[in-house]
Amino acid sequence: MIRNSFICLLLCVISLSQTYAKDNNFKKFIDEQNLIEKYKDYNQVIAFDSAIANVQETGLSYVTRKTLYLLIKSEAASELSPIVLDYDPLSADISIKESYIIRKDGSREELFSGERVYDYPAPARMIYWGARQKMVEPGLLESGDAVYIEYVRKGFTYALLQADDDERYIPPMRGHYYDIVEFFDTKPIHQKYFRVNLPSSKDLIYKTYNADFKVNINETDGQKIGEFELAEILPPKREFRSVSNVEIAPKVIVTTTKLWEDKSKWFYGVNEDYGSFESTPEIDLKVKEILEGAKDELDSIGRLNRWAADEIRYSGISMGEGEGYTLHSGDMNFTDRCGVCKDKAGMLITLLRAAGFESYAAMTMAGSKIENIPADQFNHSVTVVKLRDGSFKLLDPTWVPFVREMWSSREQQQNYLIGTPEGCDLMITPISAPENHYLKINNRATIDNNGNIEGTITVTAEGQSDAMVRGIFTRSRKNQWDSNLRNQVLRLYPNAVISEATYSDPYKYFEAPVLLTIKYSIPDFAKVNGKTMVLKTMTSNGLFGYAQFYDGWNNSQKERKYEIVGHCSQLVEITENISLPSKFKIQGIEDFNGAKQGKYVSIQTEAKIENGELKTKSTERYEQRLYPAEAWKEFVELIDIKNRFRQDFIIKL
Repeated sequence: MIRNSFICLLLCVISLSQTYAKDNNFKKFIDEQNLIEKYKDYNQVIAFDSAIANVQETGLSYVTRKTLYLLIKSEAASELSPIVLDYDPLSADISIKESYIIRKDGSREELFSGERVYDYPAPARMIYWGARQKMVEPGLLESGDAVYIEYVRKGFTYALLQADDDERYIPPMRGHYYDIVEFFDTKPIHQKYFRVNLPSSKDLIYKTYNADFKVNINETDGQKIGEFELAEILPPKREFRSVSNVEIAPKVIVTTTKLWEDKSKWFYGVNEDYGSFESTPEIDLKVKEILEGAKDELDSIGRLNRWAADEIRYSGISMGEGEGYTLHSGDMNFTDRCGVCKDKAGMLITLLRAAGFESYAAMTMAGSKIENIPADQFNHSVTVVKLRDGSFKLLDPTWVPFVREMWSSREQQQNYLIGTPEGCDLMITPISAPENHYLKINNRATIDNNGNIEGTITVTAEGQSDAMVRGIFTRSRKNQWDSNLRNQVLRLYPNAVISEATYSDPYKYFEAPVLLTIKYSIPDFAKVNGKTMVLKTMTSNGLFGYAQFYDGWNNSQKERKYEIVGHCSQLVEITENISLPSKFKIQGIEDFNGAKQGKYVSIQTEAKIENGELKTKSTERYEQRLYPAEAWKEFVELIDIKNRFRQDFIIKL
């Protein structure tokens, strides 16, 4: 089992936790490994990090973790002040066993006292579930000082049903265990070790990612044991618009669940047993009211989805039974009119079932990938409804308040798992075509010999682009709406005069795409010097750029290693017709024309003179939300063409 000197050294370091006080072995370890010199370019280093998980038949786990932090640069001492350990009392407990400072001269200073160890409520915003933090405060440190902390964590990450004694710490899927162990940090890790001890009756299923781990799996004394080790782990190097560190850095996932179907059936059962989706007479009456005048199946689903999205406020408070993977009852959600994603999803399921639809809850991971191993890699709950043709339709009332989509395409290419009685495999959300998320900006204007311009801008949008444009109204107070619209021009052109600004009703988003109109005049818009006018088009500075998901991207990095994260697929079409003074000539107008037809992104730009007008048009297509690394070459070329198109026009009068 011990295969080389590295493992021997690491296990030896871990075993020294009972003898360090006598012979300062940690100080010796730091010196022998030459850690200060090795990591001199960093503020600090984790000298070693050891975690050993002992799992019981119920799935209850006790994890003993021992970590040694070494400060490299004195000026960065605040980064270790304090050391924070997060936990949720509903499902986990942390007990600090030892903590102390090893000064650079080898002396030891105890930290395990009431004055240096704290237990406070965790900072919270929008979700108030009673999470807490235990903090160890080392105080003033200098280069070469180290902080050792040893603690035992009992329980798991997500709460289910609050109970007495150790029942609350047993995982929701009783008898099963999982863990996602990250072998990376924002600081280097010199040595890291993870061991899991499972009862021999359980399956030990694991995968390692993004590194060549030392792995040892064996069975002895009635236990299945898995050991995973890495050395000299540097912080992940980020790239522009890269996927999360969890996807690119080393990690180990361990689980005892063989199939996604098993997780699916469990998730279905735990909510049916709890009665999460049972209706009430009050809910039935509301459903009847919502569906009055509904035209067809999709109209009915859309009305119920909008109600759950718009009428249930996103605000999570601890409500006792029904946290975590058990969704709160429809009655509770309907009464409280607030909750988190699972409450909004559960409310929608209750409404749909009350209306006669077949509907289920699903789990997903918003913003990150789910690896194809049946461990709990979920942070978000959504709804599925079965249509008459037998297909499932995804719904997400959390992400679509005041959005014309019933499912947010910001969640395309995202894995999800439906809880069904027969069990489902892991699935992935579909790509939505760019045409479903168009943004169209049009400017018709006239400019005189002195460079003064006046014109009308119209903006219309659909899908997620509509949601972004509409957001200047739906995310602010009504008395701010007019100024919010006017400021789209004024923030770029402060001397502009807005004579009229109109917009469609922001709250009637389900009736038609958003439509905005701005009539403006801007003195000295173009620079005039004798017979030469220097002109930028109105949109070249990023007019309504906040609604252009890919505007402002930088292509200075020509090569990349990791996947690219966009916001959503999108079609952006910008046209401008500017009437110019008579008898003019534009130099090099052909330089503004460009085209790139790619697999992932495309652009076409054109500029021409026609009937006394400068006519420009730019069309950009972004085909999906997530892109492979090789797509970056297409982005680089697109951005080059876009930047050339935004240059000044030199006009000879």
